[in-house]
Amino acid sequence: MFIQTESTPNPATLKFLPGQTVLEMGTADFPSEEAAKQSPLATRVFGVEGVTAVFFGHDFVTVTKTDSVEWDHLKPSILGVIMEHFQSGDPVLGGDANAPAAHAEHHGEDGEIVEQIKELLDTRVRPAVAQDGGDITFHGFERGVVYLHMQGACAGCPSSTVTLKMGIENLLRHYIPEVTEVRPVGL
Repeated sequence: MFIQTESTPNPATLKFLPGQTVLEMGTADFPSEEAAKQSPLATRVFGVEGVTAVFFGHDFVTVTKTDSVEWDHLKPSILGVIMEHFQSGDPVLGGDANAPAAHAEHHGEDGEIVEQIKELLDTRVRPAVAQDGGDITFHGFERGVVYLHMQGACAGCPSSTVTLKMGIENLLRHYIPEVTEVRPVGL
């Protein structure tokens, strides 16, 4: 098994590509070791000292590290645990964790606007963000403000504010006049 790595716009995050499917559908975010208990793979990666977050996409694993450790020291250990996991045959996620995460629903007078927002996010934004090792999910829409949750390499990335304000906000405002602002939310 050959695992490739790619840098991300977030210097504290590296994208690992194992050359096979990691998740069939959706994404999985593990912002802490406690959250990783539902995933044998995330638990293994958190076993490497210096790892602070793990994120799974369709064909990649994104790992975030502390500032006190260098990638040169961390990367070989992470490559080893990812390889060991896939060779073991263990599942990536355990139990009901394989079920795709539910998207925030929005009913009422803004329902049509919310559907347009989700469509633009799914077709224009999320594929580009996945290339950088992250994901952005819809969290809500209220009084012209779109609330988005940033995950993986996007969480804590120095350029995430620019991505939100200059990229996503401008895109949504262009296509949906009811959108006035985009704000990040933490879960």
